[in-house]
Amino acid sequence: MTSRVLIVDDQALVRTGFRMILDAEPDIGVVGEAENGTEAVALAQSLEPDVVLMDIRMPEMDGIEATRKVVALTGCTAPRVLMLTTFDLDEYVYDALRAGASGFLLKDVPAEQLAAGVRMVAAGDALLAPSITRRLIEEFAAGPAAAEPPSGLDELTPRELEVFKLVARGLSNAEIAGS
Repeated sequence: MTSRVLIVDDQALVRTGFRMILDAEPDIGVVGEAENGTEAVALAQSLEPDVVLMDIRMPEMDGIEATRKVVALTGCTAPRVLMLTTFDLDEYVYDALRAGASGFLLKDVPAEQLAAGVRMVAAGDALLAPSITRRLIEEFAAGPAAAEPPSGLDELTPRELEVFKLVARGLSNAEIAGS
C-alpha cells in the first residue's frame, strides 16, 4: 500500500527536497504541494492524502491553525499531520499536539528518518523527534506526582472508557467506529 502525502511548506526548495526524498520511496507517493495553510486545508480535502507534512511558520495561515482544520475535515478520512520545522521550541510542540498533529520532527532529520516518520504516522502511530522526547521526559520526571483520575471516570461504561482512550490516542471517528 502506498501512503499518499501532501507537502506543505512556504519554501519551494524545501518542498522540492522533501518530494525528492519521499518519491524515491516505493511505498510513499507525494500527491500535492501547498505553500501555506490555506492551500493545505483545501488540498487536504480534495486530494485526501494519508499524511500531511506540515511546516509551522507560513504566511496566510500557519501550520498550527491549518492542522486544526485538516484534522477536523469531514467528508473524507481526515489525514494525519506530521509537523516539520526548523524551530525546536517546546511551545510549537505543545501547540501542534493540541491541534491534533500525530508527529513532530525537525527539518534536519536524515532522509531515511523522514520516510520512516511518514510511514509511522500513516500507520496511526505517534512520533516525536528524539531531542523533543528527551526534553518532554525530563520535564515530566521533574514535575509533580500524577494527580488522581478525574472525577466521573468510574461512571463511564466499558465501551465509553474504550472510546475515551482511543480519542486520547488521536484516532479518527472512522477508526474508532471500526474498533
